[in-house]
Amino acid sequence: MSNAKVSPTLGPDGRGVAPCCPPLTERPMTAEEADTASRMFKALGDPVRLRLFSAVASHEGGEACVCDISDVGVSQPTVSHHLKKLKEAGLLTSERRGTWVYYRVEPSVLTAMGRLLAMPSTA
Repeated sequence: MSNAKVSPTLGPDGRGVAPCCPPLTERPMTAEEADTASRMFKALGDPVRLRLFSAVASHEGGEACVCDISDVGVSQPTVSHHLKKLKEAGLLTSERRGTWVYYRVEPSVLTAMGRLLAMPSTA
């Protein structure tokens, strides 16, 4: 069994830190790791969710108000639904400030996803 460290990512509740997964080329995933990774990829498998995730990730300052990212071709309730799914998958966190909600992609999420798909370096 490998003693490799795994990259952190947010848990499904958007709080705390849960382990994600080692690179796919390192060893076979455990059932728990596969479940975590599949939730992330399933959430990003929808084009609207991928656009929302990209809008938040690329927004100045690393966070975006829902009012700044809602123009993705669907109604506001649908945007809220997709943002909720991204939060449930552990890809976004949110904070309410007055009447607006601000979303952020935690750097550890991008690191974990990148590490999962990384090819081993050739030395």
